Amino acid sequence: MPLYPVYALLFADSGLSAAQISALFVLWSAVGIVAEVPGGVWADRHSRRSAIAAAGVFQAGAYVLWIAWPTFTGFALGFAVWSIGGALSSGSEEALVHDGLAACGQEHRYASVIGRMEAASLAVQVPLALLAGVLFEVGGYPLLGIASVLVCLSAAVLATRLPEAPRPVVPDGEDEPGFLETMRAGVGEAIGSAPVRAAALAVAVFSGFDAIEEYFPLLASEWGVPTGAVPAAMLAIPLAGAAGAVLAGRAMGLRARALTLAMLVGAAALTAALVLGRPEGLAGVTLFYGIHRLVMVIADARLQARIEGGSRATVTSVASLGSELVAIALFVAWALGGLGLVILIAVVAAVTLGPRLSPSSPSAASRGRGR
Repeated sequence: MPLYPVYALLFADSGLSAAQISALFVLWSAVGIVAEVPGGVWADRHSRRSAIAAAGVFQAGAYVLWIAWPTFTGFALGFAVWSIGGALSSGSEEALVHDGLAACGQEHRYASVIGRMEAASLAVQVPLALLAGVLFEVGGYPLLGIASVLVCLSAAVLATRLPEAPRPVVPDGEDEPGFLETMRAGVGEAIGSAPVRAAALAVAVFSGFDAIEEYFPLLASEWGVPTGAVPAAMLAIPLAGAAGAVLAGRAMGLRARALTLAMLVGAAALTAALVLGRPEGLAGVTLFYGIHRLVMVIADARLQARIEGGSRATVTSVASLGSELVAIALFVAWALGGLGLVILIAVVAAVTLGPRLSPSSPSAASRGRGR
């Protein structure tokens, strides 16, 4: 989105303090916690494709609120609307891709396909960032907001064209599972199966760390990058994330120890950036983000490989709910101790959760259920 590279700066330029900005991010995640699993259940019971399309409409509504009402209240309402949309797409995208591949007998390609999707979504930020700089100079934040609304609505229309694998046919004489039954099945697998639970926890933590991306524009500004130049200065970050996501398909064979080491290297790069405290420090942020995205895709792929029930979007949403909790913890940590405290948490997460990324087969998930 054209507004995305600078929306944290929109908050700051509207008079919000660092604590208020962190409060907005916490609210964003808090609404997601409430809506996350119900959104996944809705997608499992109805249509993952429709859920993804609706998410784009909700995000567009959030940007409308921000531009029309640039106050703490307006930003808070916008984040609440955006979070509901995010809950609908979270889990739906992964389930749509995995089940579509499974219908063709190609589920082993999940990491490669989802990695390319992630890479495309990140790489497109480069031209959008360049465009954002131009639009900001021409029309400021309002023009960026209008352009972002148009992008979201266009994406929603395109989402309605996505192919969706047919759902399993309910046998004659049996009722289709209701909302509560679908939720119970998905949550039960996420919690009751030891391998699925381990993978979901890893996904929750590593995906939750994506929350610090919201602070990258503020870091660039604090390190001396002018507001109008922030989008261009951050171009390498999404490109590194795209590269990491693409490489995830080839890195699926890596052992957990190698992935843990990679995460520690990323934490070291962030530490170097913090110590430097200059625009050049964005290079360390870039390296961290590339590694982070590689690990995220691998963790997601290993979770999907362990899910066996029909409530795939719901199971994935449980992991996403955990990521919202982690995101809130990181927002609080940033408010209390800044980037330094977040780096410390990243090191602890790498050491304690890295081993949970070991490859496992679906049969292992079956043996682990109920433990």
